[in-house]
Amino acid sequence: HVQLVESGGGSVQAGGSLRLSCVYSGYTYSNYCMAWFRQASGPEREGVAAIDSDGITDYADSVKGRFTISKDNTKNTLYLQMNSLKPEDTAMYFCAAAYINSCPSTSDGYPFWGQGTQVTVS
Repeated sequence: HVQLVESGGGSVQAGGSLRLSCVYSGYTYSNYCMAWFRQASGPEREGVAAIDSDGITDYADSVKGRFTISKDNTKNTLYLQMNSLKPEDTAMYFCAAAYINSCPSTSDGYPFWGQGTQVTVS
């Protein structure tokens, strides 16, 4: 049973930085994709960044050059380093995972989710 627990959200001024963490456990297979999504308002969750088992990353255009996704398998932790934050980055951020080689770009490709952590940029 895969479990994902996010932390690190908070309030920050525009131009500031935050680092989100997602501790994961319960993986059965070695090939999996992990991603960060965000939900500002409404039901849609926007893909922010993803990383596969080989460490290949992908980013939404809106965060390229500002956000960095990484993972530390020794600590079972996924990270999202967010720099140069903007008010439009304000959202609930979710960690997601899927047993798949190629990372899906939409939320319906991920069966496992954390509870979310709020990021507010003013």
